Amino acid sequence: MHKDRLRTPEVEALLRAFGTLRSDDERYAFLQDVATIREIKDMAQRLAVARMLDGGRHYTDIQETTGASSTTISRVSRSLNYGAEGYRAVLDRLEPLDPEGGDA
Repeated sequence: MHKDRLRTPEVEALLRAFGTLRSDDERYAFLQDVATIREIKDMAQRLAVARMLDGGRHYTDIQETTGASSTTISRVSRSLNYGAEGYRAVLDRLEPLDPEGGDA
């Protein structure tokens, strides 16, 4: 079995840091401090894409709604189908999207 090269002591500390946060406001403040605006927007877009894919939406509709590229949508789809199950854990715990694609 090969060692996961991303799972360094620094990444482990980051994971523990997220686990210490107790509210959405704390998580938001930490996210603002640790990531760039672009990184936050990109992660939020990928989560929106994952939710829409999970809801059965078509690539074209997802592109129009989120502005995500077909490459981003494909990568998210690949992660949903063959990834580490991180999206699945989150999607199973979030409220489903409403039929128009926004939050319920």
